[in-house]
Amino acid sequence: MITVAPTDIERFLAEDDDQPIIMLNLLRFKADGGRQRYLDYLAMAGPIVARYRAEIIFAGDGATALCAEPGQSWDAVALVRYPNRSTFVDMIADPAYAIADPIRMSALEEAVLQPISTMAL
Repeated sequence: MITVAPTDIERFLAEDDDQPIIMLNLLRFKADGGRQRYLDYLAMAGPIVARYRAEIIFAGDGATALCAEPGQSWDAVALVRYPNRSTFVDMIADPAYAIADPIRMSALEEAVLQPISTMAL
């Protein structure tokens, strides 16, 4: 899934505890220049992300999966910290983001956005 549906947003916000959230991005690029288009998207989205006090805390290329079912490897992963869930929703509703997002969508074959939080160990 590449787009975020309104029902996904409702469910996401229903779990908002106003604590910071980290979004795990699993990315599979289209073969026809998707990686470069995604970098173009990041150049446009970077200032928007910063305006919402979000931070890309890690981004890296995926290597050959050590243990995964066929088709479960990813081209890249990123971890982005947001002040809270509503900040993420506000960011993707921003008109400036609406200009950058079609570039992201044209770059991706598949993506997973997985919210994660600190696990008590």
